[in-house]
Amino acid sequence: MAPTPTWETVLERNTVERIKLDKPPLGIRDELPALIAGGYEALPEEDIVRLQWWGLYHDKPKIGTFMLRVKIPNGVLSPAKLRTIGEVSNRYGRGDAEITTRQCIQLHWLELASLPDVFADLEASGITSAGGCGDTVRNITGCPVSGIAADELFDSTPIVDATTETYYGNPEWANLPRKHKYSIASCPDRCNAPEINCISLVGVLNDGREGYAVQVGGGLSSVPRMARDMGVFVSKEEAVEILGATTLVWSEDLKYRMSRVKARMKFMVDDIGADGMRERVEEKLGRTLERFELPPIDAQPSAHIGVHAQKHEGLSYIGVPVQLGLSAGEQLIAVADLVDSFGGDIRLTRQQNLIVTGVPNEQVDVVLAQLDELGLPLTTNEIWANSIACTGEPHCNFSVGQTKDRLRDLLDHLETTFGDAVSELRLHLDGCPHACAQHWVGDLGFQATTGKDADGQRISAYDIFVRGSLGPAPEVGRSLFRRVASEQLEPGVEGIVRGWLDQREHNETFTAFQRRLSDDELGVIAGREPAKKRVREEVDA
Repeated sequence: MAPTPTWETVLERNTVERIKLDKPPLGIRDELPALIAGGYEALPEEDIVRLQWWGLYHDKPKIGTFMLRVKIPNGVLSPAKLRTIGEVSNRYGRGDAEITTRQCIQLHWLELASLPDVFADLEASGITSAGGCGDTVRNITGCPVSGIAADELFDSTPIVDATTETYYGNPEWANLPRKHKYSIASCPDRCNAPEINCISLVGVLNDGREGYAVQVGGGLSSVPRMARDMGVFVSKEEAVEILGATTLVWSEDLKYRMSRVKARMKFMVDDIGADGMRERVEEKLGRTLERFELPPIDAQPSAHIGVHAQKHEGLSYIGVPVQLGLSAGEQLIAVADLVDSFGGDIRLTRQQNLIVTGVPNEQVDVVLAQLDELGLPLTTNEIWANSIACTGEPHCNFSVGQTKDRLRDLLDHLETTFGDAVSELRLHLDGCPHACAQHWVGDLGFQATTGKDADGQRISAYDIFVRGSLGPAPEVGRSLFRRVASEQLEPGVEGIVRGWLDQREHNETFTAFQRRLSDDELGVIAGREPAKKRVREEVDA
């Protein structure tokens, strides 16, 4: 049995824990004037790490500009807040903006000297980036149409707001073992992907009582895990407390501070299971929680695209694709002005799209036309709304290949070849193993890598993942085709899609089709040799 970890061994082995102990990262804001005076070139690497706690990462290449991740709880923005984000992008960056899979907005090209003004402008509109990155509670995600959807079980907005008030920018929750992700929703189709968050509160009705089931231990990156049901029901009044207690039983266990590689909550759930987590949470709370089994669902997670009636009489919301999640400062400002004109708000989705709410029914056609003029047409093939690419090139230092441009080419090819027949497909493309675009759970997933051509020269390549999904039958995908040269993606993917369209059984989904076929059968229609499964040899001790 391994010895019980101590803070001495943690600090000996974990560089980031030493950085946090030396100076609490949230305090780096107060040092910005001195850091700016010293110049970017003199900025200590440890302070660059601390800047992550304010949502900052180096842009690529590391020559002095930063990416800023703005936190937007549940993806909900007033027109004034969206306008401010667009103005900050224009004023201090180069007008770039991108929507993320955690319902945030990321800005690029921000210089060190501008950061105090960036923060001041955002905070004047009630916007923060505190905890956008770093070992903190990251942006809290949920159903983007919470509070307005006609079919929601109940409104989870008050719980999201209370959780935000408790955890955002709070030093007591800014020294976790690693990044930590909450999702809270009562959406009937669980569109917020509770399966891949560290802790999810899943809205349920238990004998008519509104409350939540609790899922723990989800997450992707290079070691993907589906969250597990903790087997309890918690009332809305208990929700914030349960999140804190569950977080503490993980963050206080020094085992999960020894190594950054195995620090996420999912590794604790691997070790002790969902029942073990429940036992520790109950011990922390000093009471037994009500037992409850989370029921399955039979609906696919919605992207909320199109025109939908709100629960408020006479109003609708409109979800439109934002191709590849890419926007611009001017577009954000224009959308804000449009929504301001009828008194609605803006919601950002996990699929990197945009929803405008509170549209009077008699103005729907006019608003649709105005969105079209702003470069956000609803008539776009829905495959663009369902497909996701990470930041990747040219901004991300972790990416080893093209992401958004590469996905654009692939989607263009599929749309040209198959038209509306592929509108429901979900393609997720990542530039590295961090899986920000969630390639493990797409209908088809792609991860950038490298390969070699016939002359032994290094080339851009991608691993192709199959059979992944969320929803009624969640499953982590598998990399079936490895190191596929970039120029060979289109014929391989076309072959799989054509095989599905030609060979599917009645109403068979793309995921169900892939799971019905063997690896070799998928290889035949893709025109590629499947990778062999990695088998670990078991040796008796």
